[in-house]
Amino acid sequence: MNILHRPGWTIPEHEATPEAVFFNRRQVLAGLGLAGGILGGLIPGQLRAQEDPSAGLYPVARNPAFTLDRDLTNPAFVETYNNFYEFGSHKRISAAAQQLSIRPWTVKLDGLCDNPQEIGIDDLLKRMPLEERLYRFRCVEAWAMAVPWSGFALAELVKLAAPRAEAKYVRMETFLDPSIAPGQKASWYPWPYVEGLTLAEATNELAFMATGVYGKPLPKQSGAPIRLVLPWKYGFKSIKSVVRISFTDTRPVSFWEEIAGSEYGFWANVNPEVPHPRWSQADEELLGTGERRPTLLFNGYGEQVAGLYKGLEGEKLFM
Repeated sequence: MNILHRPGWTIPEHEATPEAVFFNRRQVLAGLGLAGGILGGLIPGQLRAQEDPSAGLYPVARNPAFTLDRDLTNPAFVETYNNFYEFGSHKRISAAAQQLSIRPWTVKLDGLCDNPQEIGIDDLLKRMPLEERLYRFRCVEAWAMAVPWSGFALAELVKLAAPRAEAKYVRMETFLDPSIAPGQKASWYPWPYVEGLTLAEATNELAFMATGVYGKPLPKQSGAPIRLVLPWKYGFKSIKSVVRISFTDTRPVSFWEEIAGSEYGFWANVNPEVPHPRWSQADEELLGTGERRPTLLFNGYGEQVAGLYKGLEGEKLFM
């Protein structure tokens, strides 16, 4: 007899917000007072890739092991309130991000692995077991969302690459094309955007490669066609629009760590008791509601990830 042990942060499936509520865009826009109106020149549905060849893959089946303690965030906010410094240092970059071309798109697997390769995104999607997971998402700026991501476990991609025994870290890199991404013309930033994690973090059950959201392909401003999602870490660790994944024995220096290592470190695990040098992390604002809630240690996922950091108490784990 198989017994399903649910993590402590889950709730019964029937308490999760029904998908139909969030797929009804007319209802969503009406709730925002935007029905028939314009949001930054485009309504949210127009901010999606118009001819994404992967559209027929969605929606995918929801994994019932990953549920939430709060309602899903209104998709109109998720699609129009975005950090994506390649397209600007403000939150309203959704229109500018439409310049990103997501086909053709390849992901390169290289470094200390036995199966290096470069694979097209559509071939990759055919090989991966797609599912939907409901995750909390916590920004270092102290706002939060609850998001239905579609995609696959990062562990599946690690398995495909077959890292060697000496590989200890995973380094990820986003696209580099200043001709369509004006932010990449700023010489004071170390482009391309780079992030890193340990191999143990990468193969944790929560580490996820998202290719869709709200039952559709990722919109460009959300990191299309493929991005990382690490729900127990601050959002800047969840790199967007990934083009390269390398396996290495050297700890990567990430984009924000290189710019301001005293504020944005390698680990960036969520902790309400460790403030950012310029603001408190004790609570968070739920995007689109104005509601504030206490921040949870590891964003509420401590049961799954706390063991990753045993013996590392001397590290700045929460920066």
